[in-house]
Amino acid sequence: MKKILIAVAAVLIVAVAAFFLYSKKENGLKFRTEKVSKGDIVETVTASGNVNAVTTVLVGTQVSGTIKAIYADFNSPVKNGQLIAQIDPATFEAQVEQSRANLLSAKANLEKAEASFIDAKRTFERNKGLFSKDLIARSELDTSETNYETAKAQINSSKAQVAQAEASLKVAETNLRYTRIISPVDGIVVSRNVDVGQTVAASFQTPTLFTIAQDLTKMQIDTNVAEADIGKVRQGQDVEFGVDAYPGVIFKGKVSQVRNAPINIQNVITYDAVILVGNPQLKLKPGMTANVSIIISLKKDILRIPNAALRFSMPDRDKDKSQKTQQKGAGVWIIADGKPKRISVSIGVSDGSYTELQSGEIKEGQEVIVESLTKPKQKSGTTPRMF
Repeated sequence: MKKILIAVAAVLIVAVAAFFLYSKKENGLKFRTEKVSKGDIVETVTASGNVNAVTTVLVGTQVSGTIKAIYADFNSPVKNGQLIAQIDPATFEAQVEQSRANLLSAKANLEKAEASFIDAKRTFERNKGLFSKDLIARSELDTSETNYETAKAQINSSKAQVAQAEASLKVAETNLRYTRIISPVDGIVVSRNVDVGQTVAASFQTPTLFTIAQDLTKMQIDTNVAEADIGKVRQGQDVEFGVDAYPGVIFKGKVSQVRNAPINIQNVITYDAVILVGNPQLKLKPGMTANVSIIISLKKDILRIPNAALRFSMPDRDKDKSQKTQQKGAGVWIIADGKPKRISVSIGVSDGSYTELQSGEIKEGQEVIVESLTKPKQKSGTTPRMF
């Protein structure tokens, strides 16, 4: 009898142990957690754009002709008023000489008209005296008066011709000066679009011969900011950016202007935020693509929660009955007394990896759940798909 009782007791012990072991195996939940920590959070708006000189001048020509000489090349430093190219002036010099000859002819005609006027005036005065003495007929006096008035009008006409010839000469001389292509600013030649012997035509639009950057030590970036983010961007905000030419190097700048004109590209609206950048070492070159981060907010040494913890959601089968009710707002899950528990929190700015913890029953160093390591049960009667 004693042996039977001992055997029954052993069976019961094994059964109870098996029950708890099986229960623990079935209900034991495993999670990956991270600690709530203190640190810095930088909220940014990302965009891309191209680096360009703040002031870029397109130098063209107002006259047509053949390029005779070029005095500046790519990367050449130039000064305001410096000769950088010459259009063949032969045709324009001939036009100046022709206009000058026309002016001399007009002046000679004026002198001739003035002499004719003096003669007509003398004849008219003499005939008036003779007519008063009844020595000539009235018709002869009228003829002399008509000749006098005609000579007077001819002077005014000749003066107009002189003025017209002077204007034509000025135009010809101006066109001759335009054959000398002059730099309008101090700067560096970024591009040269002509060669010696090339013919340029300025009939319909001014062709661009040179592109001159006024000051490459001061650059700007025209960035395309999405309309969802443009409301956060303000003048004076700090900017960090990088270019492919210098991996790992962070350049700094400031937002100088947020332009209101929308940019519509395939029904996607963006806005131009202009970034001013110092370039004392001339590392940045016009046209480089910049990946920009506009710093919207910077908070240092604050409590922060991993974003993965805010995204984590406990499966319904693993929740207690009290947690089945849907809870609104931000929250994180912790392990309390061996069970997962949801804690509501109030959050602030985010940098994409961490989010500011403003309030909630969470302390620094506390573990929060970021991922479940328990594989979901496969429903009975289903066959795994083979890929």
